[in-house]
Amino acid sequence: MSLLLNSKRNFNISNIGLQYLTLDRRTDTLSGGERQRLKPTKQLKQSNKIIVLDEPSIGLHPNDTEKLLNFINNLVDNHNTLIVIEHNLDVIAQADWIIDIGLGAGKYGGNVVFTGTVADLLNDTVSLTAAYLRQHFRNGGMHAKKDVS
Repeated sequence: MSLLLNSKRNFNISNIGLQYLTLDRRTDTLSGGERQRLKPTKQLKQSNKIIVLDEPSIGLHPNDTEKLLNFINNLVDNHNTLIVIEHNLDVIAQADWIIDIGLGAGKYGGNVVFTGTVADLLNDTVSLTAAYLRQHFRNGGMHAKKDVS
């Protein structure tokens, strides 16, 4: 299954880690993560859109995280703005800007505890996400993307 991305290249569904889907698969049987990854494919040829993804890595095999990040980067490269709600540290590490809400969950959360870049987050002493991200990097997790500015 392919979608036309532009005249130079095609988008293949395996680019977002869904190569196992068959054409006879009913959409009501897709997981939340599968639906999240399929939803923005209709935006591929559009630009200057705001796209919200709510935990697109849910249900995604860790080996497919890089494919998801490439897909997200293609959307950004096409002049779209993505707002991604995510707990996956590899995805967080690739963000251009982070808004960390916490400190806890439910009634213990809901406060903005940090805003800034990944580099700034790594130096933050309040954010729990910062502590987990530092540990993730120490354990060999995917590092922050290089600053291109």
